[in-house]
Amino acid sequence: MRLEAKLPVLTMPGWPHPCSYLPGREANTEFAFVRRITPAAYEQFLNAGFRRSGQMIYRPACGGCRECQPIRVLVDEFLPDRAMRRCWRANQDLTARVVRPRLTPEKTDLYCRYQTARHDKDDPSGPEDFLYTSPVESREIEFRIGDELIAVAIVDVVPAGLSAVYTYFSPEHSARGLGTFAVLWEIDYCRRLGKAFLYLG
Repeated sequence: MRLEAKLPVLTMPGWPHPCSYLPGREANTEFAFVRRITPAAYEQFLNAGFRRSGQMIYRPACGGCRECQPIRVLVDEFLPDRAMRRCWRANQDLTARVVRPRLTPEKTDLYCRYQTARHDKDDPSGPEDFLYTSPVESREIEFRIGDELIAVAIVDVVPAGLSAVYTYFSPEHSARGLGTFAVLWEIDYCRRLGKAFLYLG
């Protein structure tokens, strides 16, 4: 266990495991479990390359490999390309609502359909621990067509920006590019809030 310079809690080295991204390689992860952390303290972790899954804050710590690079979008400098602009226009019929995260049967159903279609698996634990148990200030963005919920994005709030945690969406509407649209919406939301960054991991 060691203390990262300028980070507010102890982090632990993980254990070697097969890399999820590069076949034949071994990965390692540095992590910490936190019950609660202030937005300012969590922003220090984001700037050091950490991400969040439930109450676990983690980052790759693989010797000799730096292929996993955290992405931080500079909101004022971001310029969407042609495909992004097309995706933005195609989804202008959606309504978005920012709320405090709250798991409902409607969201559980959407999440399970997404996992089955996108990852060819059913997540028996559901999204509660992974997404809805948060040690930081979080917000949930609901995207709807009329009354139909078709996408949900979870973001964490830090002083200088937002951190995109996860987006899940209706597989029946996958042609809309809802994952891309959610990120574009979050960048625009940061701009409207006067925040400088969107952290994407």
